[in-house]
Amino acid sequence: MFYGPPVAAKGAEVLEVAGHEVRLSSPGKVLFPERGETKRDLVDYYLRVGEPLLRTTGGRPVLMQRFPRGAGGPSFFQKRVPENAPDWLRTTTVTTVNGTTSRALVIADLAHVVWAVNLGCLGFHVWPHRAADPEHCDELRLDLDPQPGTDFTDVRRAAGELKALLDELDVVGYPKTTGNRGLHVYVRLAPRWDSYAVRAAAVAVARELERRRPDLITAAWWKEERGARIFVDYNQNAPHKTVFGAWAVRARAGGQVSAPLRWQEVAELHPDELTLATVPDRLDRLGDPWADIDEAPQSLEALLAMHERDRANGLLDAPWPPVYPKMPDEPPRVAPSRARK
Repeated sequence: MFYGPPVAAKGAEVLEVAGHEVRLSSPGKVLFPERGETKRDLVDYYLRVGEPLLRTTGGRPVLMQRFPRGAGGPSFFQKRVPENAPDWLRTTTVTTVNGTTSRALVIADLAHVVWAVNLGCLGFHVWPHRAADPEHCDELRLDLDPQPGTDFTDVRRAAGELKALLDELDVVGYPKTTGNRGLHVYVRLAPRWDSYAVRAAAVAVARELERRRPDLITAAWWKEERGARIFVDYNQNAPHKTVFGAWAVRARAGGQVSAPLRWQEVAELHPDELTLATVPDRLDRLGDPWADIDEAPQSLEALLAMHERDRANGLLDAPWPPVYPKMPDEPPRVAPSRARK
């Protein structure tokens, strides 16, 4: 078992999780107002989905976003683990593109999850590499981001186009809800490529999907050019970028989960249905849709060949977010309307 019976501790509980004692203060504090789920309910959720959660997040650094007043309240990102953290807590050093370092939490086991939940972390923003190998990404994350004027019906249609492209390239993708309006599709990679190569592959996917379905999908970085289409956010794969993790609970009143799905379920389910109250029972009944994600790591070669073809045809690099240094062959970092002025 992952945890033992709670021990009274002056309004708190002490849980034994993965061989560690973890103090849970104010376990009855309501975090999700829609149905009244508490901090202890959130802990129980993560313990119930612990095995698949560790399959996707275990051994990875995470960025902690804390919500002192629960979902719907103010939040802040804590980039550094507090100095008073327990001795058993596993951490690693992460470095931004400008060289700033910080001590990040590593999800080594479920005790680390419970410890973070006690601080008010409802879910986790996860790096695409293992703490033991920070130079190589082992995930490509394709983010289907609905724009104003679109809804999840459009996301489903875009997901179908993405799956068809991946199938043509013999690449296996694993979909999950974002916990909000969009959809993520993960590709588990052999750890051979850095984040620059993974981003290049994501740029190639975004551009190819836009070519095939310009009415539905866009690769346009500037919002003024996207229209009512689904944006494939390739920059979610830029160096030092985190993505909201699989099985993690969003800070929404209903406790929606970023839930892994089977491809057929993308057409059947709506993200709002998948909450910390419903997902564990689905897992018990149907099993983990991503159970085999680690069995056959994928190659980026087909996607990188698409990228090289685009560059040979005269396309520049796609725009980067403003916090990144200016990159070689990047177009001017200014919105088209401003450039015209």
